[in-house]
Amino acid sequence: MSTTKSKGAVFTGLVAALAASSCCIPPVIAAIAGAGGASSSLAWMEPYRPYLIGLAILAIGYVWYSHLKPKEVHDCGCAIEKPKWYQTRTFLVSMTLFATLSITFPYYSGIFFPDNAKNVIVENKEDLQTIEVSIEGMTCDACQSHVDHAVNELDGIVSIKTSYEKGNSVIEFDKTQTNQKEIKEAVESTGYKATKLTEQ
Repeated sequence: MSTTKSKGAVFTGLVAALAASSCCIPPVIAAIAGAGGASSSLAWMEPYRPYLIGLAILAIGYVWYSHLKPKEVHDCGCAIEKPKWYQTRTFLVSMTLFATLSITFPYYSGIFFPDNAKNVIVENKEDLQTIEVSIEGMTCDACQSHVDHAVNELDGIVSIKTSYEKGNSVIEFDKTQTNQKEIKEAVESTGYKATKLTEQ
């Protein structure tokens, strides 16, 4: 494989791998940086994730195929050209691991959100309230972990269970310490939209 094709295929594979999880990476960066507004700015790319993953696998696979296929032997007494650094097996292994970590990022991104759940003491059980918040804009586990983290910053949150698949969050809280308005604002501080709050 030519040098140009080799570089192009590796670059294509890496860009596709990163793009496949680009909708999930901003929420983690936003949580770490303490920002929220732009966290869901790349959520529009989520429907293209399967195609981007396929492109990344094809590109990296093509590079490996070209690297491993038998080379033509020329008995001309010519000096064998040393492969460029991006044509070495070490580089290909490194890039393959990087692409794999990028593609699978949504499945382990929750580890980057610190556990900020508090042990809330409720003096009167009548002060407990449970609501379901419908949320638009979540696309992966990173999104739901981001919402959980933001809401747990509030006082009085007893439990929270967010699901990007259901597009909601079920939150139990002490209404003497926080309220629905503050919870809605906390959810929306992540960049997603709280469309409906329903008491349970």
